[in-house]
Amino acid sequence: METQKPWLQHYPEDLPHHLSFENKPLQQYLKEAASEFPSKSAINFLGKEITFSELYTQSLKLASYLQSIGVQKGDRVSIMLPNCPQAVIAYYGVLFSGGIVVQTNPLYMERELEYQLKDSGSEYILTLDLLYPRVSKMKALTGLKHVIVTSIKDYLPFPKNVLYPFVQKKQNQLVVKVEHGGDNHLFKEILKRAQPEVKEVEVNTKEDIALLQYTGGTTGFPKGVMLTHENLVANTTMCSAWMYKSKRGEEVVLGIIPFFHVYGMTTVMNLSVMQGFKMILLPKFDATDTLKAIQKHKPTLFPGAPTIYIALLNHPDLKDYDLSSIDACLSGSAPLPVEVQERFERETGGRLVEGYGLSETSPVTHSNFLWGERRKGSVGVPWPNTESVIFSMENGGIASTNELGEIAIRGPQVMKGYWNKQDETNAVLKDGWLLTGDIGYMDEDGYFYIADRKKDLIIAGGFNIYPREIEEILYENEKVKEVVVAGIPDPYRGETVKAYIVLRDGQTATEEEMNEFTRKHLAAYKVPRIYEFREELPKTAVGKILRRALVDEEKEKLKNAN
Repeated sequence: METQKPWLQHYPEDLPHHLSFENKPLQQYLKEAASEFPSKSAINFLGKEITFSELYTQSLKLASYLQSIGVQKGDRVSIMLPNCPQAVIAYYGVLFSGGIVVQTNPLYMERELEYQLKDSGSEYILTLDLLYPRVSKMKALTGLKHVIVTSIKDYLPFPKNVLYPFVQKKQNQLVVKVEHGGDNHLFKEILKRAQPEVKEVEVNTKEDIALLQYTGGTTGFPKGVMLTHENLVANTTMCSAWMYKSKRGEEVVLGIIPFFHVYGMTTVMNLSVMQGFKMILLPKFDATDTLKAIQKHKPTLFPGAPTIYIALLNHPDLKDYDLSSIDACLSGSAPLPVEVQERFERETGGRLVEGYGLSETSPVTHSNFLWGERRKGSVGVPWPNTESVIFSMENGGIASTNELGEIAIRGPQVMKGYWNKQDETNAVLKDGWLLTGDIGYMDEDGYFYIADRKKDLIIAGGFNIYPREIEEILYENEKVKEVVVAGIPDPYRGETVKAYIVLRDGQTATEEEMNEFTRKHLAAYKVPRIYEFREELPKTAVGKILRRALVDEEKEKLKNAN
């Protein structure tokens, strides 16, 4: 099927319509960066600097050790770490060894961890000492054989590394001691003992999987998205082309969004390695720490999620920090309210644009132009080499301009399929197109707009209601800090619209006040019937608000009431 690409006429002059991708495995880019920028800092972690040469050598040492304990081509190796140097070393080390990286959320509880280890068939895991008690239980429950343990303090500069255990105790955190021996391995000991000599592993970039990225699991069980070397190289190359004003070897990237999420992995880690950029890593998001890091390290690129930008804008001491180093921010994971975008740009002088993507697409497929035309409320246009269409919900054919339908993607970043789940793969991959499950439309210029997740559509009294539209209105209320709208069970209307609101610090509001505000802007059937004010909203590790969790909560209440 040939598709029209009206968006190409809007591409800035410096942005190529079509890219060619190098046929090489992803880890090759680290080898090249170490050769081109050996003594340049690749990572700053809480004051500790690591050069590209050190990063490469340590990745090879880990790879060599993994091979010595049995890792062979195609073996799955789980990485359960926050953003820290070990997470980067582990990622590239696993790839150099021939293994497949399985990104594992450090916040996973035992049941979630057991499911993922069993589903992926991981026999090896790299994790933090703090998480060891949880992980070690998996040996009896899953096929897990080897646990490699590291500590945050292993990569802290002096004197932070000496003080770290005392800080842990003060915060009542578990201080775990693990000995190097048997099937337990200490990361620090591996780097001391191993040689950076790795048995070369042949890679078919088109077919061989580099990464199993588990989807968030907001619906049903998480699925392992199979991303090949080609998928990841293509999407990182596209990202690089999109940021055409950035200078090779010169940019500084703020790494807050977790690398165990595909968005942080591509737009921070893989992009930085491919382009010789320096990463400023923070193990968790804290608004004050982030503002201090921006002032001190002067990052130029800052990929993030709307909740991160909102938290910074609402910081009481925002005016005390200089954020002017920031040139470009790509926002993902959730819709970016227009008001947040405009205010952030005023504060930094940089550009903040919304993008769109999925774990199944490595992840980015669309974005607004960083240095070019943007459309309010739009997720922008497809990236180079990426095709996108809207399939009509009426007849399944290609929808007409501005007609709502399901967004479909075709391009080199589209996954190979779901791990060991052929039926689920067949359901979303049709004739080379990935059916996203997202509802949206394309305007006459090729700009795409997301109405909502197919599964988040609210059908109340026979009307189709899209939560995002209501959320955008509520974000315009100056008292609102965060909001999510969901359809909750209603015996009369089938579903009814409920808004969950977090107010800005120091603000108060009533249901009546919010109701009056939304009624000014929305048709009566779209106006929320219920408003609930909360201290915080449930979120994933990457800051995406979990609408489904709120819906499930309401269903549980209803069940208990009956």
